[in-house]
Amino acid sequence: MFHLGLFTGCGVQSWNGMWSGEGATEWLHPQLYIDAARAVERAGFDCVILEDAHFIPDVFRGSMDFALHNGFHAPKQDLFVMAPFMLTATEHLGILPTLTTTFHPPYLAARTLATLDHISHGRGGANLVMSHNDRTAQNYGADAQADHDARYDAGDEWVALVEALWNSWDADALVADRDAGIYVDTAKVRPVDFEGRFYRSRGPLNSLRPPQGRPVFSQAGGSGRGRDFAAKNVDLVMTNVTGIDAMKEFRADVVARAAAHGRPAGSCKVMFNVSPVLGETMREAEDKRQRALAAAEANIEINLGWLSYYSGIDFGRFDLDAPMPALSTNASRSTTAHLKTRSAGMTLREFASRPASGAVELVGTPDAVAAQMGEVMAEVGGDGFLLQQPLYRQGISMLTDGLAPALRRRGLIRDGFAHRHFRDNLLDF
Repeated sequence: MFHLGLFTGCGVQSWNGMWSGEGATEWLHPQLYIDAARAVERAGFDCVILEDAHFIPDVFRGSMDFALHNGFHAPKQDLFVMAPFMLTATEHLGILPTLTTTFHPPYLAARTLATLDHISHGRGGANLVMSHNDRTAQNYGADAQADHDARYDAGDEWVALVEALWNSWDADALVADRDAGIYVDTAKVRPVDFEGRFYRSRGPLNSLRPPQGRPVFSQAGGSGRGRDFAAKNVDLVMTNVTGIDAMKEFRADVVARAAAHGRPAGSCKVMFNVSPVLGETMREAEDKRQRALAAAEANIEINLGWLSYYSGIDFGRFDLDAPMPALSTNASRSTTAHLKTRSAGMTLREFASRPASGAVELVGTPDAVAAQMGEVMAEVGGDGFLLQQPLYRQGISMLTDGLAPALRRRGLIRDGFAHRHFRDNLLDF
């Protein structure tokens, strides 16, 4: 049995397709997110991870035009405003809004995440990122991002301080003893007096300790430094590596690094990103895949925009029919390294004409895809899949009402939640 998560966002994602519905404006309001959260909980998913960014992309062709004309990673809503709607509409689902450690002060983060954990009775958390784009840094008053590895050094310290602030309250500090006239036992609340290289805080937190003690953290640690951060600090690490061998290597490496940090076996789950293409018949699914290939070839700009977004390099300035250019960046290093591997021997046009398929290509009926997912997990030994899906109702329904029941019939995903807290369900198997 393995875990399932949904990776989506709180911004415009599907606005001009046949099944987009009111996607051009519906993303501005909570009902879309509430409906999606209820659907994936009913389907037995462990969590929803909400992606985010704090800038409008303008690297591609040196302008914001591409991003704004296409609704590409902009505009967006504030995840920490939308997440409470999703949490209070569900009972078991974990919600992980993306949080930038680089520009979100530890005390503020500790307080916000403690609040999310309390309002959901122990289902809060965050997807940690260090922010890869210079535009984000400039939006927060800096000239540029710090060095890649330095961002992770600061991230380690950020996690340590946030945890110290949560631990500044004992779980039983709130006594509410009416007879003695004591609301909080002061012996169970203490300053942290944290002094680090990047952060310092007196503490204590002025919020109660979270119900989970430590809300769940996820992270996409791909580079060597990123993997080490994930293995040390997070509960769920997601990855875009492609192919069975790369999946095995990634998981084995993270497991070994977690053990080296003294963490118990199974305490850091590895989930692989996939984008299933589903149809009522194999022919229908294959036709959908072919249409996606044709659309990528016809609108190569979209993939060039993605490459520019993740690398911080303007792919609009390269010759499409020349070999893929050499890449070096201070932005998303693991993604850039992954691009180099996947594009070996290709021209830029050839590579940018291929739609992304995730760790493995999954195309077919729900039952056929479920069987393939089971076979992949059995071979890789991983902990589950993170399904990447734009937030529109038909797309969500195909996963929750088509794929998930097929997985459940094979005994591959949960048919209920054994625990109240998100962390306990995540660690259940």
